[in-house]
Amino acid sequence: MNKAILIGNLTKDPELTTTNSGISVCRFTLAVSRRFVGASGERETDFLNIVAWRSQAENCSKYLKKGSKCAVIGSIQTRSYDAQDGSKRYITEITADEVEFLASRAGDAAEKKEDVAELQPIDDDTLPF
Repeated sequence: MNKAILIGNLTKDPELTTTNSGISVCRFTLAVSRRFVGASGERETDFLNIVAWRSQAENCSKYLKKGSKCAVIGSIQTRSYDAQDGSKRYITEITADEVEFLASRAGDAAEKKEDVAELQPIDDDTLPF
């Protein structure tokens, strides 16, 4: 089974293109932090290339931007090509089956401030325990 589940932030704005047959393709890079701290004492990050197709590509281009947090479920694919210098190059990318828009970095801070502002004090005398 080839399935990848990732949550991370976009490193730059997504790039929307169209194939010769008119199919929309959106490419973006997702920065995903590893679960464990490395030998240097810092959490390492992987930068993974994501490819979305058709209407999902159009939605990604429309709603995602640099810093946006999203979840991607898809499959890992590799391909190769011959470079101009004659060397063989390999590319590994995630072909997205599902993309969930979670939040943007700017939106995170604004949402937290609004949530705290709406909190009301609790009267301890009315609690049943």
